[in-house]
Amino acid sequence: MAATVRSASSVSESVLFVSLELAQRQWKLALSSGFGVAAIIRSVRAGDWGGVAVALAAARRHFQLPASGPVVSCYEAGRDGFWIHRALVARGIANRVVDSSSIDVKRRARRMKTDRIDAVKLVQMLVRVWAGEAGVWSEVHVPTLATEAARHVSRERTTLTQERTRLVNQQRSWLATLGATLPKVRRAGWWTRVRDWAGAPLPEEVQQRLARADARWQLVAAQITALDATQRAAVQRAAPASGLRRLVQLKGIATTSATTLLAEGLVWRAFTNRRQLGGLLGFAPLKYESGETSRDQGVSRAGNDRLQATMVQLAWGWVHWQPTSALTRWYLARFGLGKRARKVGTVALARKLLVALWRWATGGIVPAGAVLKAA
Repeated sequence: MAATVRSASSVSESVLFVSLELAQRQWKLALSSGFGVAAIIRSVRAGDWGGVAVALAAARRHFQLPASGPVVSCYEAGRDGFWIHRALVARGIANRVVDSSSIDVKRRARRMKTDRIDAVKLVQMLVRVWAGEAGVWSEVHVPTLATEAARHVSRERTTLTQERTRLVNQQRSWLATLGATLPKVRRAGWWTRVRDWAGAPLPEEVQQRLARADARWQLVAAQITALDATQRAAVQRAAPASGLRRLVQLKGIATTSATTLLAEGLVWRAFTNRRQLGGLLGFAPLKYESGETSRDQGVSRAGNDRLQATMVQLAWGWVHWQPTSALTRWYLARFGLGKRARKVGTVALARKLLVALWRWATGGIVPAGAVLKAA
């Protein structure tokens, strides 16, 4: 998530401001020409770019703007992803994709919410952002089409891994109801050899259900194997100085973890400092200070879930595989005593490790004391 980008433009220019409130069947457009100008509302069918063009032309006439004047638009990131952004940019419209969670709402009482109200509020905020006001909202960094497509491999593997675990847990639960256990080694037809609490074969209905579940498990496992091969091939094709090749050179960083880090934006989000990187990860400490009151509320859970899970796993592994690194020595010196301290320290190590991996992937700065794999 990138910070709001300031614009040097002025609202005194002949700019048409447009916000899009997206729905599955209909888009609501709020259009304005600047501060103090009441927005007009137009509705078009979802994906009807001809209708959007007609609405823009009518708005230019309404606000007495030149027909070839610039258009600035925005919409909230959501189900439709970024194809609408790309379509707007292709039509010469300067678009911004807004993080909906960064938009302030009134909390005093229940508030009225309609697409019309939301669209008007969004276009008013767009005018403020265009005038250079900071902190109005946060904008989503839009990946390239190739980068967005590449994320499907990593995310599909995560989904399949979760599905595989779910299938194993299901089979274990079904067997537990009969006083049986799931074999560690499961060869073809293993369910016919399992015995219940009385030493009798499993009921035919249970065996058939286990057979179908095992078939699904085999299919998922085969798909995971295929995706693993795809990721390994991507590593072989990557340039020696690319972020992917650099990450897998570190001992303790495997292909799957490196692919996940890059897919979630370690490089393509173009971070400029470690604070922006920490904002994507979350795990930031939350202080509460008011008057004489001061307390620690733990860490923020805001952030990328997949990145958080990956970094916690890498932090545990980093201590084992990189015992001589500066990060491991810092972790052991500060959190080495007590199980709870090590658990809390792993989250802190994950934050520092992500910054170190970012510097290595983008700038070639090896984490202090880290060991690279043999070529």
